[in-house]
Amino acid sequence: MLERLNQAMGYIEDHLDREIDVSELARITATSEYHFRRLFSSLAGMPLSEYVRRRRLTVAGADVLAGKPSLLEIAVRCGYTSGEAFARAFRAVHGVGPGEARRTGAALNAQPRLSFRLTVEGSSTMRYRIVEKEAFRIVGRKARVPLIHEGANPHIAEHIRSIPPETLQRIAALSDQDPRGVVSATVRVSDGFEEGADLDYYHAAATSSETAPEDLDVLECPAGTWAVFENTGPFPQALQQMWADVAARWMPSNPYEYRPGPEILRVTPPDSDPPHATAHLWIPVSRTGR
Repeated sequence: MLERLNQAMGYIEDHLDREIDVSELARITATSEYHFRRLFSSLAGMPLSEYVRRRRLTVAGADVLAGKPSLLEIAVRCGYTSGEAFARAFRAVHGVGPGEARRTGAALNAQPRLSFRLTVEGSSTMRYRIVEKEAFRIVGRKARVPLIHEGANPHIAEHIRSIPPETLQRIAALSDQDPRGVVSATVRVSDGFEEGADLDYYHAAATSSETAPEDLDVLECPAGTWAVFENTGPFPQALQQMWADVAARWMPSNPYEYRPGPEILRVTPPDSDPPHATAHLWIPVSRTGR
């Protein structure tokens, strides 16, 4: 997988002056487009589209400072239909417009080409199991929240506090299958994994019930395969590290890929000081041919 990811990076470099075909990147890495976008954004910390934009404007910066070709030609080669749009994008990355940069030789920023390497870190193992599930529903209260990589997410905490105790009891009573009890389910609104990316967060229960109270939100989960990871450690740091390890360690080394669906987290409430918790993270996956 690492070799294929690096081949995909080579394809991007060879096509910075034309359209990047995501289906070709998926073919190179023997994955689906959905999985490639998710895996890339998880490993790189930015969406694929943002990486391509930064690389194009990095290469454009060198041409701008070199004094040729014309700024309009550089803009067209980067995929911009007007000099104004190119100038705005250039300034957003480099902090200075292309015309000023060419006149003054200003210092510019650079997005290095990404490469993926295997790093051996200790001898820890990841506990997981593969579960086949029939179709079910996530039923509870939903909120749109930003992604936060480290530390408690105050937006999620505020959402949970806003749910009346009586409603929480009704949600808990809906649970009739694994993962049991009240769970957290997140759905990425975009393919980005950067800090602040939007998530739809459900404080909910997994249920087979075909009816739900009108005041609750429903998310349909089709039948499919789930990878279930177990983790115990400091709350919430260990849980957030588990998400990172799934993307950076488990996905590249196992014959599974992401498929569309919610990521579901079941946490045993911390009962110690400092708080430690046991969590089970359910990731929707599909088996690959590799």
